[in-house]
Amino acid sequence: MSKGLLAPLAVFAALLGTAVPAPAQTPYPAKPIKIVVPYPPGGATDITTRIFAQGLTEILGQQVFVENKPGAATNIGAEYVARAAPDGYTLYVANFASHAVNRWLFKKLPFDPVADFTHVAMMVRGPMFLCVKPGLNVASVKELIELARQNPGKLTYGSTGNGSPNHISGELLKHLAKIDVVHVPYTGSAQLYNDLLAGQIDYGFDAAAIQFHRSGKLKCLGVASTFRWPTDPELPTLAESGVPGFDLVSFFGIVGPKGLPEPIVARLNAAFVAIAKRPETAERLAVTAVTPFPASLQETREFLLEQDKKWAPIVQASGAKID
Repeated sequence: MSKGLLAPLAVFAALLGTAVPAPAQTPYPAKPIKIVVPYPPGGATDITTRIFAQGLTEILGQQVFVENKPGAATNIGAEYVARAAPDGYTLYVANFASHAVNRWLFKKLPFDPVADFTHVAMMVRGPMFLCVKPGLNVASVKELIELARQNPGKLTYGSTGNGSPNHISGELLKHLAKIDVVHVPYTGSAQLYNDLLAGQIDYGFDAAAIQFHRSGKLKCLGVASTFRWPTDPELPTLAESGVPGFDLVSFFGIVGPKGLPEPIVARLNAAFVAIAKRPETAERLAVTAVTPFPASLQETREFLLEQDKKWAPIVQASGAKID
């Protein structure tokens, strides 16, 4: 081809290149966002997430809805999101089970709680109050422990499922106090409270138990954190009550599949922080006894990574296992 023809062809090719504009990037979010809750409807995790979902819908301009995927100690919901597309439209409520203890409880997990997820935000932290059924003749943690020692294998405690903070709290008390009690796992808070209020089980740990304590339907004996909970400072910690070393606080965070783009992560984190800081959010969360946890992206990462590492020696010492 002659040099005379090359120049016009080059110009023509350049014009073709500019004639077709690059496809515009669709702003996020362009469609509804799903947050997977690994527990049944009606519990503290579900209630909390729906409160945040409503705020997210207002801030992001797209519907944010909750999808409940309970089962396998939260592993079903967690695996589902770990395998989802990293596009910001499928999120997961990171919790004490899936992101703190399950890797130490199960011989094999279908996901890695760190490597398979992108940390996004925190929603809340919550206490574990120890409460006993109506009519159980104990007035303190020490008296409950003494009753268990006098009746080995007779007392029962309930939880919202294997690997839940309720379960690990019960196992931790069993280990530290050296008592022989029976674990009764449920699939959610509603069933746990039905049987606890009916006297079918003897005691349990949960954040929302404080509501029944305040109404006089149940008796709370203490809180599992290292400090007295601000809303109910009259209740002693378990460490103060003769169980030194007892320290457990539940949490609900937000993660997405690994590879979630940083701009999407940043926008979601800002939205969750804004909702957590609203005064009305704390008011609405009061029914579950959890408190908002506005955390930056860095704070979120540090907290979840700490939880992933923290519980290995404690779970191993407690002897709790799930096959």
